[in-house]
Amino acid sequence: MHSQPAWPRFAVAAPDAARAPALQQKIDRKTKPPGSLGRLEALALQLALIQGRDDPAVISPHVLVCAGDHGAARVGVSAYPQDVTWQMVENFLAGGAAINALAGQAGMRLLVADAGVAHDFGARAGLVDAKVGAGGTANYLDGAAMSAADCALAMARGAQLAREIAAGGCTVLAFGEMGIGNTASASLLTHCLTGLPLAECVGRGTGLDDAGVARKLALLQQALAIWPERPAAGGGGADDGLRILARYGGYEIAMLCGAMLAAAEARMALLIDGFIVTAALLVAARVSPQLLPYCIYAHCSDEAGHRRQLAWLGGQPLLDLGLRLGEGTGAALALPLLRAACAFMNEMASFESAGVSDKT
Repeated sequence: MHSQPAWPRFAVAAPDAARAPALQQKIDRKTKPPGSLGRLEALALQLALIQGRDDPAVISPHVLVCAGDHGAARVGVSAYPQDVTWQMVENFLAGGAAINALAGQAGMRLLVADAGVAHDFGARAGLVDAKVGAGGTANYLDGAAMSAADCALAMARGAQLAREIAAGGCTVLAFGEMGIGNTASASLLTHCLTGLPLAECVGRGTGLDDAGVARKLALLQQALAIWPERPAAGGGGADDGLRILARYGGYEIAMLCGAMLAAAEARMALLIDGFIVTAALLVAARVSPQLLPYCIYAHCSDEAGHRRQLAWLGGQPLLDLGLRLGEGTGAALALPLLRAACAFMNEMASFESAGVSDKT
């Protein structure tokens, strides 16, 4: 008889919705027609509810980029070789990646964590060594990508990182990832957790042509076929979601999942990036649905399954720019909108304070 793994536990409390009418009244009394700032008004209300205050603020925003390798990358689910994972981590550390430029422009602190890259970086400034598996995950075409214990450890290390970031006063935590093969992993997770057809969850990833996409789909169908006892697609509870994560996920996805849960527990706003990050969110939401009101969907990725993930979650993206890079780039681009929402909430006069006549 197998013992149950010691999954990390989280106590996420949903924001106090009873405060919403008073906050909405504050928004409506600003010197503008009600609703005229569109989505910015809903964003200000959400941030105020998350932070439990009438004057929400973007303080010390961070983007956490978790990196990990996938065993299935060696059998052709990506257009790029696996070495690109560690090479891109080096690029992050040298300041040369898109997320470096965009996070810097947005005034965000970038934190890069090695969750399980198949490379020895040694002790490096700017790199958090949170490595769980030195060689990356196993190939899910042969069995489970991770043991339950390693999956739980990756989640726990992600949660610890989020708690340390929260302790520094951060109010907005964005999430990014790096891992050759992780769109394939995200496709499997999305299918299993939502019940969406697998073919609708599989896209071009790093740039596969039509033949490459067909091969990727066939390999993922094979991965499903060799685990006949898997939970029914779209069904099950928290433990089933975590079993699916261990079977098909990556160390970086598990680390993001734990970080999201701890960030919501600490009442930070979660700025959700693209397809892979949203796959981690699908698992986190299975563990604790109460975290969903903390989520702000930065953008809609051009990766095939992301729009379907967002529709399933009921999430409305702030931006739709045709991005499909990952790394947290969409989240960095969306952060100025959060600053703008706080600015109008806190700095705009009311009809009463400005002496402006209301509509008759």
